[in-house]
Amino acid sequence: MVFDQDSLKLISFAAGTGTDNFSMSRGSFTYRKKISSKKKFSLDEIRETEGASELVFKASGQSTSFIFTVTRNGDFTRISARQEGDGDFNRFWIGLPCSADEHFYGAGETYSEFDLAGQCVRVFVAEHQNANRISKKIIREKIFGKKPGKKLPFGKYESYYAQPTLVSSDRYFIHVDTSPYMEFDLTRKGTMGLYLEELPDITVCRKKSFEELSYAQSSLLGRQHSLPDWIHDGAIVAIQGGTEIIDRKLAAAEKAGLSVCGVWSQDWCGCRRTGFGYQVMWNWEWDRELYKDLDKKIPEWKAKGVHFLGYINPFIALEKDLYKTASEKGYCVKDKEGKDYLVTITTFPAAMIDFTNPEAYEWYKNIIKENMIELGLSGWMADFGEYLPLDSVLWSKEDPALLHNRWPAIWAKMNREAVLETGKENEVFFFMRAGHTGTIPNCDVMWTGDQHVDWSLDDGLASVIPATLSLAMSGFGITHSDAGGYTTIMQMTRSKELLMRWEEMCAFSPLLRSHEGNQPTRNVQFDADDELLKHLARMTDVHIALKNYLKLCIADDIARGTPVMRPLFYHYDEEPAYTEMYEYLLGRDILVAPVIEEGALRRTVYLPDDEWVHLFTGDEFGGGTHTVESPIGYPPVFIRKASTYVNDLISKISRI
Repeated sequence: MVFDQDSLKLISFAAGTGTDNFSMSRGSFTYRKKISSKKKFSLDEIRETEGASELVFKASGQSTSFIFTVTRNGDFTRISARQEGDGDFNRFWIGLPCSADEHFYGAGETYSEFDLAGQCVRVFVAEHQNANRISKKIIREKIFGKKPGKKLPFGKYESYYAQPTLVSSDRYFIHVDTSPYMEFDLTRKGTMGLYLEELPDITVCRKKSFEELSYAQSSLLGRQHSLPDWIHDGAIVAIQGGTEIIDRKLAAAEKAGLSVCGVWSQDWCGCRRTGFGYQVMWNWEWDRELYKDLDKKIPEWKAKGVHFLGYINPFIALEKDLYKTASEKGYCVKDKEGKDYLVTITTFPAAMIDFTNPEAYEWYKNIIKENMIELGLSGWMADFGEYLPLDSVLWSKEDPALLHNRWPAIWAKMNREAVLETGKENEVFFFMRAGHTGTIPNCDVMWTGDQHVDWSLDDGLASVIPATLSLAMSGFGITHSDAGGYTTIMQMTRSKELLMRWEEMCAFSPLLRSHEGNQPTRNVQFDADDELLKHLARMTDVHIALKNYLKLCIADDIARGTPVMRPLFYHYDEEPAYTEMYEYLLGRDILVAPVIEEGALRRTVYLPDDEWVHLFTGDEFGGGTHTVESPIGYPPVFIRKASTYVNDLISKISRI
């Protein structure tokens, strides 16, 4: 995509009218679009003005024309579209020329595919874990058995993080500045199709390398910020149930030699037991009965190097006093009857805080500052952000269809402000799962959401890798996943092997953090037996050994937008690298190929053309395809022989 005079002539455009009827159930949407009219507009002329080209599109029998103003500033090309004349158009189709053999990546976060060529990609934030899809999977597995390699058509999936940004294998990115629903249509070779519900501003940038491209992309979209140093000093383990349980589990961890830098207790504010499992009581106040003396225990744990983390989201439980206050003050999102809009999440309804109301926004931000940060929390999961209903009524009177995608970015901004306003930057951090344009500069860390506790390619352990890589190519470079997954239903429960393999993968990511899952008693936990404790202790030591290397990678992301975990093609211009979706580079020098199949004790890996050293065995490999022995505790991880870290890391890891 060059946009010289010849390629400008290949841009196609159509305009029309239409309506959406998107219905939401538990954050997932049924998408119904009705197109009432569609008219092709032809390129009538190209007008050259000072510093710009203007493409004039006209249609027979239409007094309306559309002007695309194309400006160039160095490697950046910007296209701004406007309408001249009458015409009530609200649907637009733009066709941009591209090469027939291009690969495309990004659009936020995708789990079942990484290369998006050949797909039609929705850009609309939603709950990724569709309840209907999960139910069908459970029934199918019950009848026919598990088929972890089975994936549904791409259009069946939704995403927590949807962003109108694509990166091409031809080393350019395109970002569409639009908020409502849109689609990238990549099904036609030689054309990138855009379906839009407002006229957009489009930015395209081409560079010689992906490093340069990430720098340019992050200059446009923003960069992440520095993280507390303590997160590199151990594992953040999920422990729920109260202070006594935390003390008991920390004692067992210490005895096993497990270095713990944080305890993540999502039920710090209480719990509710539902048909779905053990869930958080969404009342953002310290539960003094469940967590006795928490205000005293937090500094006690911190003195030992163990930081306490919690949980919050944009909803409020109806049973508690916070909701009573919010409702009385008019702080909740409303329905069309003027009542508080109650959204069912799993099995219970909850109210949403209206972020367009400045008073409500500040009130909720102060809850984070006073009830969490002042209590002594060093971090939290800032969950959700995807659920703004399109039929809701907002304080600002804005159309929720225009704000739905932006909601998680507003949520990120609130959390970021709470940290800054309390002076806790570099001490406190939070992690999210939802996002859109505007999330990147305001969110510390992304986590890849609620994976299934299984081996399925599309929703289990393996899905973390394309999800991470697609986020990386969208400009979000510091990510991690729940070690062991989350979603547990019926026969889908976490095995010991799955947990250990997931911990191996998370050791080679910016953050090593576990999750108990929604049904903790039915899932194997990190401390279920001595073998599990020792395994996590060992992989945590590996993670700690990477501290200096990871800090360098994170600093590079903060300074230049270079993602910490990145695809193989980022540094290797080889055809297999452009389609590899289950291996990744950790920084420039380390290649990670997690074991993603149940029962596997070896893995076939593709190594780009370079000299590689197995990080655990010291064996040397050249480029090509290799089958590598991979017993539990010794995942296929390789470091470039030319790396300045090779001797130090192999020496450290050999002693673990």
